[in-house]
Amino acid sequence: MLRSLRIQHFALIDEVQLDFEQGFTVFTGETGSGKSIILAATQLILGERADLQVIAPGAKKAVVEALFHISDAYRPFFDEHDLDYEPQSLIRREIAAEGKSRAFINDLPVSLQVLKQLTTQLLQIHSQYNTLELKSKKYQLTLTDLLLGLDQHRANFSVEFLNFQQLQKEVEILQHALEKDSAQQDYHQFLLEELESLQLDDPKIQQLEQELERYAHSAQLEEAQAALSSLLDDSGPYEQLYARKLLIDKVKRLDPNMQSYAERLDQIIIELKEIARDSQSSSGQELDASQLVVLEALQDKINSAILKHRVRDIHDLIELRTELSNKNQSLEKQELALQARKELLEKKQQHLWAQAKQLHKLRLEGVKELALQLERILYDLKLPHTKLSFELVQSDQLNTSGCTQIDLLFSANLGHNPVPVERAASGGELSRLMLALQKMSSEKRALPTIIFDEIDTGVSGDVALKIGKLLREMSLHGQCMAISHLPQVAASAAHHFLVQKSVVAERMQTRVAQLSAEARIEEIARLLSGEAVTPAAIANANALLKGA
Repeated sequence: MLRSLRIQHFALIDEVQLDFEQGFTVFTGETGSGKSIILAATQLILGERADLQVIAPGAKKAVVEALFHISDAYRPFFDEHDLDYEPQSLIRREIAAEGKSRAFINDLPVSLQVLKQLTTQLLQIHSQYNTLELKSKKYQLTLTDLLLGLDQHRANFSVEFLNFQQLQKEVEILQHALEKDSAQQDYHQFLLEELESLQLDDPKIQQLEQELERYAHSAQLEEAQAALSSLLDDSGPYEQLYARKLLIDKVKRLDPNMQSYAERLDQIIIELKEIARDSQSSSGQELDASQLVVLEALQDKINSAILKHRVRDIHDLIELRTELSNKNQSLEKQELALQARKELLEKKQQHLWAQAKQLHKLRLEGVKELALQLERILYDLKLPHTKLSFELVQSDQLNTSGCTQIDLLFSANLGHNPVPVERAASGGELSRLMLALQKMSSEKRALPTIIFDEIDTGVSGDVALKIGKLLREMSLHGQCMAISHLPQVAASAAHHFLVQKSVVAERMQTRVAQLSAEARIEEIARLLSGEAVTPAAIANANALLKGA
């Protein structure tokens, strides 16, 4: 419930402090007195964007504060946004002259989005724009679900439908990726086979450069081979060392050093002999000239592949081959993943259709009685010949509300068949129909504080009395306020505020005051008779107040 509203330096308002109670509250005042200013200031609490022009002349900032009594049911919201929960919570908006706008909940700064999430659950402003919303099919279906008690069913379906749409997007992304990769598969396979034909893992390939180097220096290799083979020749190194060893053997027993030299020479002679024999055994492995052609051809293929793929060496080619092989395997995994998501999507779609059809069935079962209830309320609002029906058709497409297409058919005139409400109802009829819907809504759930902005436009007399009575009945289920020009509506209120405009210090200002019982009589008499309040108007005002 809205406990108080303070407006400071806002348009024509210098400062106003309004305290509210449970029940029906009315605001009256002459046209142009500033009732719409109060409404505009209240809309800031709902997170609406502000215009810098609302700041009063000479002021640094405009401030709007609203004190709400908030039940413990809202505590999770405060915990979620790291805010201090208070049963009496203060909501504040500040609009600075330099263009900054700030919002606060219990003196903690919050974003407009967070502010709006909270205050739209606490306060609702119903203007002529909202009445025009009744011509929207989406709004009609939302109201229908609320009045049939299906709003939670609809909310649950909406969540599942949005999840379904997200899954659809995932499937589309996977499908696109698979198609793109599949289009390149043949080319990747060709490249893979080309690289595999090079047999890059063969040790010969790994030693290809070394082999070609041997062929390039074959003459030097042959010369070295000949030098090794000549180690055992007469007068060669072996023969010379052996002769010297014989000399040392004769004296080695005379000198320990000579004994050591003899042993070392034995080892060198044995090693020379083995080197010579090993070289002789490998001397028959001459380089084959025909094999050189093969190796050079293979090197050309590898160099061509390196240039083609813009890599550095054979190791990079092996990595590329592995990558191409993995892509083929990845494609198979993509196909399996896509198939699994498609199967899940199909199951979810079937489940959604079952839910949507059940929701459609529940709507069909309830709308006939709903139409009769609305007709009875409209009868009391002086629309006795109203014919109203909800035409529901099952669509072949799902959306966030299910598969129901709605037409709210309406006729206020005897002998005329109902037609879609957007083509049939006048402004006054639309206002009364919306009021009837709001009354039924208030009986279905505890409404937040609701402010009606001239909901009684276009009516008078007995209809105005009925509207006043209905607003008072609505206030039994929640706090209800109305801006009105009608004395019958004003007389039905439990609390009455008067909005006036006057010149103060050479500046036009709007002031708001709660009226006493005597002042209410005077104001209602003014609404009845105009500027000149007559004794008859006073008597009529008293009668209205007593009748209410």
